[in-house]
Amino acid sequence: MEHSKSEKCCQLCAVDHQLTFDPPPVYCTPCGAGIKRNATYYTLGAGETQHCLCVPCYDKAQGDTVTVYGKAIPKARLEKKENDEETEEKSVRCDKCEAWQHQICALFNGRRKAEYTCPNCSIQEKERGERDPLPQSSVLGAKDLPRTILSDHIEERLFRRLKQEREERATLQGKSYDEVPGAEDLVVRVVSSVDKKLEVKQGFLEIFPEENSPTEFPYKSKVILLFQKIEDVEVFLFGMFVQEFGSECQFPNQRRVYLYCLDSVKYFRPEVKAATGEALRTFVYHEILIGYLEYCKKRGFTSCYIWACPPLKGEDYIFYCHPEIQKTPKSDKLREWFLEMLRKAMKENIVVELTNLYDHFFVSTGECKAKVTAARLPYFDGDYWPGVAGDLNASCQSDLWGNASKNLLLMHKLGETICPMKEDFIMVHLQHACTHCCILMVSGSHWVCNQCKNFQICDKCHEAEQNRDEGERHPINQREKHTLYPVEITDLPVDTKDKDEILESEFFNTRQAFLSLCQGNHYQYDTLRRAKHSSMMVLYHLHNPTAPAYVSTCNICHLDIETAQGWRCQVCPEYDVCNACYQKDGGIRHPHKLTNHPSMADSDAQNEEARQLRVLKLQEMLDLIVHASECRSAHCQYPNCRKVKGLFRHGIQCKTLASGGCALCKKMWYLLQLHSRACKESKCCPVPRCREMKEHLMRLQQQSDSRRRAAVTEEVKQRAAGVAHNV
Repeated sequence: MEHSKSEKCCQLCAVDHQLTFDPPPVYCTPCGAGIKRNATYYTLGAGETQHCLCVPCYDKAQGDTVTVYGKAIPKARLEKKENDEETEEKSVRCDKCEAWQHQICALFNGRRKAEYTCPNCSIQEKERGERDPLPQSSVLGAKDLPRTILSDHIEERLFRRLKQEREERATLQGKSYDEVPGAEDLVVRVVSSVDKKLEVKQGFLEIFPEENSPTEFPYKSKVILLFQKIEDVEVFLFGMFVQEFGSECQFPNQRRVYLYCLDSVKYFRPEVKAATGEALRTFVYHEILIGYLEYCKKRGFTSCYIWACPPLKGEDYIFYCHPEIQKTPKSDKLREWFLEMLRKAMKENIVVELTNLYDHFFVSTGECKAKVTAARLPYFDGDYWPGVAGDLNASCQSDLWGNASKNLLLMHKLGETICPMKEDFIMVHLQHACTHCCILMVSGSHWVCNQCKNFQICDKCHEAEQNRDEGERHPINQREKHTLYPVEITDLPVDTKDKDEILESEFFNTRQAFLSLCQGNHYQYDTLRRAKHSSMMVLYHLHNPTAPAYVSTCNICHLDIETAQGWRCQVCPEYDVCNACYQKDGGIRHPHKLTNHPSMADSDAQNEEARQLRVLKLQEMLDLIVHASECRSAHCQYPNCRKVKGLFRHGIQCKTLASGGCALCKKMWYLLQLHSRACKESKCCPVPRCREMKEHLMRLQQQSDSRRRAAVTEEVKQRAAGVAHNV
């Protein structure tokens, strides 16, 4: 239906043309290269573990098939596409005045609301006494997310420090406390806290078999978010992903924390400078990080590792599409940003020493007696050195160095690679490290020199020190007498056990999962209006963990249920019908009763009991998938077991597949994806395609990390070439 120009014009922003979203990036599965805009590529289609191929990779494949990760795929199944798709912002029509508005301008959530009344009509109804104002509790926000001991600790510190900063700023400006603007309506929450295992690549285990190195490292992955209410709307501003390797983990990861990534968007209010001269938003972000380090130290962690690496151009860490006014910092600026934060933490004795990966593990000078070996290097998920070492290890296979061990050869080559950018690999010591063995001390005593305050050794090294000849003891080659005295380590917990409960969120299970959610639903942060709507939708997903990540599809006409006005079967998993098909057939096609699921969601979404019930139903669904995968009984009475097994059988035999539009295959793949995101089995999961899906997501993450490593290495080469040219 055609509309006049005035009808098309959004009544809220007055834009009389359609606004389009940024297209999500497309990468070639085999080579990992980005596919440029308007370029041709080939894709397997939606629904399965989607693969895309650039033209060179497609042409390179001989015959009628292409091989992706060892699996042959017929070329006939691949669809040729142009990377030129544009998606327009959706509009919504007021049910009262029939005016059109952008869903984003209207802050309209089509997943929950069946009817829409525009702001103008709402105001008029209130003035006529026909509408009561909505209570604050009617929409669940950031404050309604579960609180944890960690989030409370960070919030309490943040609010205390913000109050102190505002008082200092008022004094500097000669004003009262209330006369200077302060940061208001901030909420910190931990939205994901799950146990994971990091598998060590086989190539590393072969390098040092004599070390009896662990094959995997257990850790806890956490995601911490900051929200601020801006113009009465909560906006997601800052997020960080961390990996915590506790006391139960083996060396060299034991009691270490890895700050995997953090990201922010530049909408923080107020836009003023703090008393220290930095932007107030920087002050806030620093305090969140310091609060986290303080909490880790109290729990018994000994160190934190940070790779100061900005994202590549055109790629995002957490937020999809940053505002144009926000420039990506260079590595030196980002490094200084972290170091400034850490220097603040040192003043509070939260951090006791700052060094870097190269100086701590690759250099053995002075009184350091630690062995230079790759077995001492902490092994983190997504870090620079394990990825680069994997590439270098291949070149170490040939015995170019005679009898030199792979370990020494790898460390030499890795050291050459890391040294030019060593300052970017920041080692943060929360406890003192032994000068001799470099191990961070957690029990007994640390022996301190009465003159060389930086010289501290552990009990074991002190015992060895006493057995050395006089000339070999500390201080070496000096005549004056130095005395070592013990300082008992008393404030460190025996273990790092986390008192917070597990918090699961499939959307924040990995950085890539959240980016995929945002890209697939166009949750962008390039403008404040979009950031408000995207944040509202992120909160919706957090409060409704069982709601589909994407818009539901009608099982009859296969069209998206755009406004979420549909009907759902309460027996069959994820069976949806749009209003048009339901009214046309009256639900006769389906053997079970269909319920209007938007109204059901509206009626129960606002209470804790209903949310817990949805989480329980999700767990029941996950249990059902595992049961059906293992069950061999033809007459099993487990609820819905035979239906799920029927879906699996259909998926094996179907020729149309999800990529061809098969609704049953789409449902099957939805269930399998739901399971694979939550599954913690590393090798032996019985659910079909589970490992394949996890490996697919892992490869997406690894490709992103590989592009980042390659860009960093190339930058170092160019820097070195420039220096050589100038010389």
